[in-house]
Amino acid sequence: MTTAPHPLLATARALADDLLAPHAARVDREVVPASHLAAIRSSGLLGVSAPVEYGGAGAPDAVAREVQEILAGACCSTWFVQTQHHSPVRMLARSALPMRERLLGPLATGELLAGIAFAHVRSFPRVPVRVTAERGGRRFDGRVPWYTGWGLNDVMLLAGVSEQDEVVFAFTEAREQPGLRASEPMRLAALTAARTVSLELDGLWLPEEAVVLRTPREQFALVDRPRNTNASPAVFGVAYAALRVLEEAGEAGTAAALRGPLDEVRGQAYALADHPVPDERIAERLALKTRSYDLMRAATTAAVVAGGGRAVGLDRTAQRLFREGMFLLVQGQTAEVRRAHLDALARL
Repeated sequence: MTTAPHPLLATARALADDLLAPHAARVDREVVPASHLAAIRSSGLLGVSAPVEYGGAGAPDAVAREVQEILAGACCSTWFVQTQHHSPVRMLARSALPMRERLLGPLATGELLAGIAFAHVRSFPRVPVRVTAERGGRRFDGRVPWYTGWGLNDVMLLAGVSEQDEVVFAFTEAREQPGLRASEPMRLAALTAARTVSLELDGLWLPEEAVVLRTPREQFALVDRPRNTNASPAVFGVAYAALRVLEEAGEAGTAAALRGPLDEVRGQAYALADHPVPDERIAERLALKTRSYDLMRAATTAAVVAGGGRAVGLDRTAQRLFREGMFLLVQGQTAEVRRAHLDALARL
């Protein structure tokens, strides 16, 4: 699906076809296995966007997006664990603070796997996690509602808001420690296997050298907004996987009818994602995002319909893709995205 083949795309497809997809039904009912993550760690995919000088591939964004499509379409739970890793890598690559030299290499090569605990800073004016200066470091207090990969990843990128209205990002080990306690893994309608927990922070102290970025909250919101208004590669990955299920069920005509619009929206959405001014054309980005949801929902629904009663068995790909699609409707959702999606649904 790209005009510029890259070696990591072949790597991703081999992992998807030989390991992830054949075991996706079992993983969906259990937990993402360490062996899956070990294969991804050693494959080079965790460094797809990392600088070459730190052991990464330095691949274009188009390649990184297609890698995410491939993994999400094969096993969305495994995709969801590893996708957390790429935001810390990108942030470190742009940082000038000492943590870059300490962590960027191990993250780029897959020696370390990172998770993220910062979606809550988008909930302004609520401030679920507060950061205060204390003893030459930073103290974190509050609650992280969602943290994925608990017990699977090595380090986490944690964020909170300071009294100066700065968003402070810092790294810590992804384990229970003084001031950090995790809930039991959540039971979800989809992606329970990704081990998502909430985190209670009660005086978690991190040294100043753990900080990787400090930025005014308004500036963070400006930079963060385009990331959430762009369509997710995982949505396209799950949608294309559902079309393959349709074709295998003998419904090639239905699959073809959906593939054309899906290809078109994908091309338009990715062109906007590559736009040189990321905070322009927000309304158009949101329209394409909601249209991608519509097409994913149609594809996964068609896969279930084509399979009939058998499609709802827990060992069937159709129902798993349907539930994964439901999850993607709210993954990374902001108030702006929710409003645009609901308004679009109201016009159906």
